Amino acid sequence: MPIHRFPDPKEASPEGVVAVGGDLHPDSVMLAYRQGIFPWPLENVPFLPWFCPPQRAILDFSRLHIPKSLLRIKKKSPFLFSVDQAFTEVISECAFTKRPGQSGTWINPEMEESYCELHRLGHAHSVEVWKESEGGILSLVGGIYGVDAGGVFAAESMFYRESYASKLALLHLIEHLQARGAKWMDIQIMTPHMLTLGAHEVSRDEFLEALAAEQGRKLKLFGELEQTS
Repeated sequence: MPIHRFPDPKEASPEGVVAVGGDLHPDSVMLAYRQGIFPWPLENVPFLPWFCPPQRAILDFSRLHIPKSLLRIKKKSPFLFSVDQAFTEVISECAFTKRPGQSGTWINPEMEESYCELHRLGHAHSVEVWKESEGGILSLVGGIYGVDAGGVFAAESMFYRESYASKLALLHLIEHLQARGAKWMDIQIMTPHMLTLGAHEVSRDEFLEALAAEQGRKLKLFGELEQTS
């Protein structure tokens, strides 16, 4: 049964918990994302926590810094890229990716099922990285997925099976979003790689104000754009 109302995220706990309970019904998840809230299952916690951290990591494209070494790799990359062609495979690979300092993953089977349904409904999206073998067979070697929170992309997770594949997936995603008019993306929690790209943290209030302003632009981040005469 979907959640019909979340508490005001500005009143979250010091740890960023907005609410606990409910399930991952697609309507619940989208209601949360559009308010700057996201689900984050925790080990040994029987009820689902919903978060809006006091410090939110974002990647402002005007502050984007791509290391020269990564640019050189991008120019010589043998990879092929696609959007929304293998969402199920991308999230499945992300679920199995081992992460430093973590014994497991927050992408449990319930999360995977919910986000695949969100993708089917047009709310969750992926970028895929492919490598072609000598026989012409394409293999999925990297990718990233996230949610369109009403014109703001919230990145969730990425994986790689070839060096730099996930980093190049992220760059492809950024180029895609910029082409649609996006100025920044939500990355929720800071990581060392995002920090090197120029990501920074803002307060919860700043994030929520920026989210509302960007949503007001009503950008269409994925799918075909309407033709104007």
